[in-house]
Amino acid sequence: MDDPLCSGAEFDKLKKQLSFNLAEKRVIKDLNIQPDAFIPVLFSLKFGGDWSFKTKDLEAMAVKEKITRYNEIDRLGYTLERVTLFVNPQLISTQGRILRLEKCGNKNERELVERPFQVQLDAQKIILAELNPDSMEITLKKIEGPLSFEGSAAYGVSHEMEHLAGCEHTGKFIWEFEYKLGD
Repeated sequence: MDDPLCSGAEFDKLKKQLSFNLAEKRVIKDLNIQPDAFIPVLFSLKFGGDWSFKTKDLEAMAVKEKITRYNEIDRLGYTLERVTLFVNPQLISTQGRILRLEKCGNKNERELVERPFQVQLDAQKIILAELNPDSMEITLKKIEGPLSFEGSAAYGVSHEMEHLAGCEHTGKFIWEFEYKLGD
């Protein structure tokens, strides 16, 4: 026999999920973008990380930045997630060279790869989504490019642009490293 409290909680959860999905559809319509173009943002918000999506007529990429806001007096804070969606992105320039270990969802292991430290890109449409865990709001707005990213966000741009181009670089695997004991 089903527990009425459990089934009531599950029903409430389902109603909230459906309401959230309807709100997503409205936002996509209000932003005047193709529904498929919004997929990378949805994945970034729901699963975390950077995402890209490509069809015959569309390329879309979402890059996530984390910004922690902390109040020293109250000792409270939150981490804002800023997800930038690029519809049909164009890489303008790259600068610098960073060696880093990264793991792509398409691969089983981390690899040592080279990424630019700074990138500049533009797109047909750019949408900024800010996920605020303090207010529990997702604010969306259209913005103009070109935009520049550095550090972690630049690495994400570089990686996702590779996915869109269909030419992922491979690097050295962790087992190619050597252990060294320090003094």
